Amino acid sequence: MNLEDHAGDIISKARLHAGIDAGEVAKAAGLSVGELEQFEESGRTAKPADLPGVARLLGLNPGKLQAVASGWQPATVDLESWRELRAILSQGPGFSVNAYLVWDEVTREAALFDTGFDATPMLQMIAEESLDLRHIFITHSHADHTAGLAAIRAAHPKARLHSSASDAAVHERNRANDFIHLGSLRITNRPTPGHATDGTTYVVGNWPEDAPPVAIVGDAIFAGSMGRAAGTATEAKLAIREQILSLPDATLVCPGHGPLTTVAEEKAHNPFF
Repeated sequence: MNLEDHAGDIISKARLHAGIDAGEVAKAAGLSVGELEQFEESGRTAKPADLPGVARLLGLNPGKLQAVASGWQPATVDLESWRELRAILSQGPGFSVNAYLVWDEVTREAALFDTGFDATPMLQMIAEESLDLRHIFITHSHADHTAGLAAIRAAHPKARLHSSASDAAVHERNRANDFIHLGSLRITNRPTPGHATDGTTYVVGNWPEDAPPVAIVGDAIFAGSMGRAAGTATEAKLAIREQILSLPDATLVCPGHGPLTTVAEEKAHNPFF
C-alpha cells in the first residue's frame, strides 16, 4: 500500500500548520509558485527542489523528508503475532479508509474500530469468523470513518459504542480510565486531538504470547506523516508525542489511511517529529 502522503502532501500540510504562504516556501525550495503547487499536488517536480531548505523553514526533519521523497516505506510488519487482528480496507469516492477488527481467540468476543464507508466487509468477516461483536470504537467522527455505523448497529444492536464526540450519549463517551476487556485482551483510550477535536487513539494490549500492543490511531498519525491540523498543529504534535510515540517501540500503529507502521518506524522516519 502506498503512503497516505507523498513529500508534496507533507510540505502542504506543514505549510498550512506553520501559516507560511506559498511564495516564501517556493523561494526556499528554489521553485516558482506554480512549480511548488505542482509538487504539493503530485509529489514530483520538473527540476530538483531544495527539500532541506523547505524542511528547515517549515520545522520538518530534512533527512526524513528527503527519505520520503526518495521512496521510503515502512518495513512490512509480520502480523502473525496478532492473529486476531484484521485490517479492512473500505473504498470510498476517490480514496480508501482503514477499519480494524479485533477479537479474543477463545471467547470470540470482538471489537470494531471505525466503520469505513461500507459496512458490508466488516459484517461478512464477523459472520465468517463466528464473532460476537461487543464493542464499536470510533477514533473520530469524520464521515469517512463513521459512514457504516448505522448498518453495523442495525446488525449488532447490543454492541456498545465508544466515542469522544461532544454529542455522544453519556454512557457512550470515552473516559480517561476506561479499561474495556475483550476476553483476555484489554483496550484503553488516549486523547489525540488536533486533526479532529474528538480524536482518540485506542490501545489494545495483553495479546497472547506477549505480542506488542496495537495502537489504532485514526488520522492522528500516518506512516511518515500526520493528519491535517489547521490551527491545532501544536496540540496535535504534542498529543502524538505524549500518547502514541511514548508507547513501546514495537507497538503496531494502525492508521486510518495508508500502510501499517510501528512506533519505532515513526520515531526514525516521520518528518514531522
